[in-house]
Amino acid sequence: MRRVGVDDPNDPRLSPFLDLRDTQMRAAREPAEGFFLAEGERTIRRAVDAGYELRAVLATERMLWGLEDLDGTAYVVPDPVLEDTTGFPVHRGALASFSRRPILDAEIVLATAERVVVLEDLVDTTNVGAVFRAAAALGWDAVVLSERCGDPLYRRAVRTSMGAVFSLPWTRVSHRSGIDVLHAAGLTVLALTPSGSVEVRAVTAPRRRALVVGSEGPGVSRRWLEAADLGVRIEMHGGIDSLNVATAAAIALHALA
Repeated sequence: MRRVGVDDPNDPRLSPFLDLRDTQMRAAREPAEGFFLAEGERTIRRAVDAGYELRAVLATERMLWGLEDLDGTAYVVPDPVLEDTTGFPVHRGALASFSRRPILDAEIVLATAERVVVLEDLVDTTNVGAVFRAAAALGWDAVVLSERCGDPLYRRAVRTSMGAVFSLPWTRVSHRSGIDVLHAAGLTVLALTPSGSVEVRAVTAPRRRALVVGSEGPGVSRRWLEAADLGVRIEMHGGIDSLNVATAAAIALHALA
């Protein structure tokens, strides 16, 4: 790792790491400029192992020791500069910026996938990352996101997924034609909804299946529910009508794996 000392939070070389708590600015800027951030040694290494191009690392001297063998530039800063740049105390070690890749075509991602999880309009990137983590852990093959779904390479999604966003192929589809794309790939589409006609543990899962989970609050949209092959539900007790979407997705992914 090539070390470069920086003592000014306004140094333009630190621009990719600026104001990480400004979620609206970050969500617009990072995809437009073709980069994303990973936080912590383990997640950074998973991005490198997945073949993403490392642009730069930002760290204090004590945080950098675990990444010294990587090929790249490290901007080494004092603690006050790190906090002034990022906007918060960084507790997970170093931050790294990576180059994004073009989003894969849905036809390529779905051509050989047998178990696909579909995220329709999930807004919270923490939920997006949690579903990626569950899908990877439970042996699912790919993730499909609607066009309005949160960015899986946003820092919170990367962190929550523990780098699983790097290990699963993913793609985006339009809200209007997304179900048609899944059907054209030969997938049986199961929609997870409290009104589902079959309890998810009772489903005999077809060999090639896609599980659709809907947005926080509204759930799967009427359009996608009507186009799905089957609505499935999780049996609830105690007067509870639903679960957090990431929790519900993990339960269903396990039942259908």
